[in-house]
Amino acid sequence: MDRRNSSEKTTTSQGSTMKAPPSISVSEAFIVNALCVLGLAFAFWVANTVFSIDLVSHPSLTLFFISIAELPIVILLYSRYRQNRQQCTYLRAVGRGVLGVPIGALLNFLGAIALGAPVTFQYLPKTLNWALMMSLFTTVPASCVLGSSWADWRRIFAQTKPNGSIEYLICLPAHGAVIGAWFGAWPMPLDWERPWQEWPISVSYGTIAGYLVAMVASLGFVLNCCRSQNIKRE
Repeated sequence: MDRRNSSEKTTTSQGSTMKAPPSISVSEAFIVNALCVLGLAFAFWVANTVFSIDLVSHPSLTLFFISIAELPIVILLYSRYRQNRQQCTYLRAVGRGVLGVPIGALLNFLGAIALGAPVTFQYLPKTLNWALMMSLFTTVPASCVLGSSWADWRRIFAQTKPNGSIEYLICLPAHGAVIGAWFGAWPMPLDWERPWQEWPISVSYGTIAGYLVAMVASLGFVLNCCRSQNIKRE
């Protein structure tokens, strides 16, 4: 077996072989992150310029615009880096990403409710659209790349042990969005009487901020991963 084929496989502790995730260069990682950021910027531009709304005045509709703008970008980009390309076609990876949207939204919706999000009819659309945005930041990229591999999902999200450059683009922004949402929820119970303290405005700002910061950090990890791979080849 040549070096290229051997590098595509990793050996598990039980001695079996597991298909390694596809690698991604620093320039590719930058393009993926840049396009996702442009999708966010475009959604805010449409909401503010075309409809004269924002997260404070109309949080539900603004979050919906964000999800609509990000959905095709995230699915079409991350499906290119799917595992087991011989068994999984590009269209199948796209289908897995589309299926991951409602599943991830449901999980985030139930998680928000469990952590105290309002359950009244007034806040239901806001919570649903926030959960949809969170799904695109967290579970959808993993659905496109990893599919239903429970071991990989557990390793990335529960153990935080990404393997390879593309998994850093999945792991770090997802954790950044969750941590950002957690910090964004802090001002909500404070007696400041500000409009942006209402659910899910501050949480959404925190989610987006954490997501963007983690995307920048992921580029550093991808760069380090690529350097390590080059050193091993030499």
